[in-house]
Amino acid sequence: MDAAEFRKRGKEMVDYIADYLEKIEKRQVFPDVEPGYLRPLIPDCAPQKPESFEDVFKDIEKIIMPGVTHWHSPYFFAYFPAASSFPALLADMLCGGIGCVGFSWAASPACTELETVMLDWLGKMINLPEEFLAGEDGQGGGVIQGSASEATLISLLAARTKTIRRVQSEKPELTEADIMGRLVAYASDQAHSSVERAALIGAVKIKNVSSDDTFSVCGSALKKVLDEDKAAGLIPFFFCATLGTTPCCSFDKLLELGPLCNKENIWMHIDAAYAGSAFICPEFRHLLNGVEFADSFNFNPHKWLLVNFDCSAMWVKKRSDLTGAFKLEPLYLQHHHQESGLVTDYRHWQIPLGRRFRSLKLWFVLRMYGVMGLQEHIRKHVRLAHQFEHLVLQDERFEICAEVVLGLVCFRLKGSNELNMALLKSINEAKKIHLVPCHLREKFVLRFAICSRTVESTHVKFAWQHISQLATDLLKTWEQSHHQQ
Repeated sequence: MDAAEFRKRGKEMVDYIADYLEKIEKRQVFPDVEPGYLRPLIPDCAPQKPESFEDVFKDIEKIIMPGVTHWHSPYFFAYFPAASSFPALLADMLCGGIGCVGFSWAASPACTELETVMLDWLGKMINLPEEFLAGEDGQGGGVIQGSASEATLISLLAARTKTIRRVQSEKPELTEADIMGRLVAYASDQAHSSVERAALIGAVKIKNVSSDDTFSVCGSALKKVLDEDKAAGLIPFFFCATLGTTPCCSFDKLLELGPLCNKENIWMHIDAAYAGSAFICPEFRHLLNGVEFADSFNFNPHKWLLVNFDCSAMWVKKRSDLTGAFKLEPLYLQHHHQESGLVTDYRHWQIPLGRRFRSLKLWFVLRMYGVMGLQEHIRKHVRLAHQFEHLVLQDERFEICAEVVLGLVCFRLKGSNELNMALLKSINEAKKIHLVPCHLREKFVLRFAICSRTVESTHVKFAWQHISQLATDLLKTWEQSHHQQ
């Protein structure tokens, strides 16, 4: 393919994507395929001779689309939203076109500098404390990671290094291995599994802190575990606070946890992967109060801020904590500006070396929506969640299981877990809408997350009528089969 054909095919592809997104609600939200469906549809080996674009293009609808779960369908209410917008798609095209690998400033100055400035823009939009911003000469700053899991891992590893160095300076007789064996990380019993995974990769112990009846961790619960562990000779070093937990969007109590972590020399990382986008709205900003006590903070614009995956924003108060843990300088990566103080080499802030020009997506979206356009997107989703909550509350067969704060509603039929499992099964087998469940304590709960950029009140009403009808059908057969027993 030469440039002339690329112009033609590029326009065709843009048309195809625009048609796909415009007509997505006509497609069944969840595919009808069984595991292994794809292999028989394509050859065993790559072709020896080139094939035409037409041949490849034809296979998109024939082979790929039958196995796609349509995350951007207005009937998709599973997990959390995956952001998508036309400005972000265009920026991703440009990112691929420039095709730089921006591991250092010299590897592509614009790639590094735009990221630093975009993370400052984003930080100001959510009113982050000044010390998290890079500014002209700040100690902190932001970086784009691939996912919240990476941000948690990076902060845990930085905290581990920092603690080992501190303890060794206080007790030089201890080896690194002695200290490592005594380190403990903490997170809520509602925290995402990626926090436990970070501890696994970081080779440190991790303990769950019990959440209260609103599924939040409070200061006293953390203090209790810390006191026990310190008495047993362990070294608490890291706490991951969650704002907007995955099961039910609960919020840990930062104003109690933060001062405790600061006093105990514990790195506090905040994972606000989903909820963080909402903090651009003044009415939700109070949910972030206490961030001033944190060492690092993370949220995903690729969930709820119309920036396509991947774009996970992470800030640290002291960037030397990251670079201190990860800095290696082989000759082939060195450049003559690196010690100037003005220069950030993002390879020291992340697990991989290479990185894409992801800040272009933020730049396009922030400019073409403006803060007000993005606030309206968040508010619309929150309104729709409250609309669904209201519909559930009008039906006495159902209950709401957690406070609806943002765009997630946790609900279930009053009755057994088996009944609710059966309801979810009938919903997902009908494939008119798509939902996933969670456990809240011992209850099996259905999660209804407002996801698509194009979802409207009509889709929410349809979803509720559909769920309600399936519940009616289920309860009839359920009662009959249980009477017979």
